[in-house]
Amino acid sequence: MGASSVEQYGVGGFRPQAAESRFLPPADVKIVTSDGRSIPAHSSVLASASPVLERMLDRSRKGGDGAGRVIHILGAPHDAVLVFVQCLYSSRRGESWRREAAEEVARQGVALLALAHAYRVRWLKQQIEAAVAARWVSAATAVDGLKLARLCDAPRLFQRCLAVATKDFATLQQTEGWRFLQKHDPAMELEILQFVHESARRRKRWRRERTHQEMYMQLAEAMDSLQHICTEGCTDVGPRCSAPASNPCTSFSTCEGLQLLLRHAAACGDRKVTPKGCNHCKRLWQLFRLHSSLCEDSVSCRLPLCRYCAI
Repeated sequence: MGASSVEQYGVGGFRPQAAESRFLPPADVKIVTSDGRSIPAHSSVLASASPVLERMLDRSRKGGDGAGRVIHILGAPHDAVLVFVQCLYSSRRGESWRREAAEEVARQGVALLALAHAYRVRWLKQQIEAAVAARWVSAATAVDGLKLARLCDAPRLFQRCLAVATKDFATLQQTEGWRFLQKHDPAMELEILQFVHESARRRKRWRRERTHQEMYMQLAEAMDSLQHICTEGCTDVGPRCSAPASNPCTSFSTCEGLQLLLRHAAACGDRKVTPKGCNHCKRLWQLFRLHSSLCEDSVSCRLPLCRYCAI
């Protein structure tokens, strides 16, 4: 097969490099697909690309020169086998390959993944799995994708399908695939339900931890502002801050709120900050108490009530 013969593998403009096709000898293998049509190919290319095809070629060898060898690739559409064989000729396995193959993957991705797995073309399987996971998976196809991923040992596709199923579980439950699982594959149904349940628990835990983290950040900011007010002498918030230029206000809203609390405590009818005071005084007491629990030198500390709160 010459250059013109190799180019017929191209579907939708996705073709081998011209430099590769110029040096190919005549075809010595015929690939027969499920519909009886055949695809000419080179045994050297097929054998180097797939160990499974290599064994099939060895079994089909007839005569001393191997002429007239025939192998069958069944169970997939002719167009998918055509693109699969063309991919075996292509040496472009990076970003440029992905861009050129995108259209064919969109149309034949599922069949290509099954072929790449069955014939152990590892690099092609990785490329197709990533493309199928990114472009083909949806709530309507997630169940089929899970079964395909399980059959083809495609963990990336499996995780992507589980993530889509969890995100839009209500839509998933309306699909034929889900009803089929309920009747014929309770094990996978249980696995999906467990994953959805665990995902919901993780989201709740994440929201709770995020809330706690935000609270801790606010408390840390309040402690810094309290230290700034009491040790640097800040009385005016913002650009007019009365603290030294080396320690200006950084958290204006927090600093202003603490100054209002301190002014309230100074004018409160109780005349002292205690755990039994008004609500504003209680908040200030809690801040002083928190500071005293962290302060390493309560004797010389300039924050009010530091030594008293530490007792």
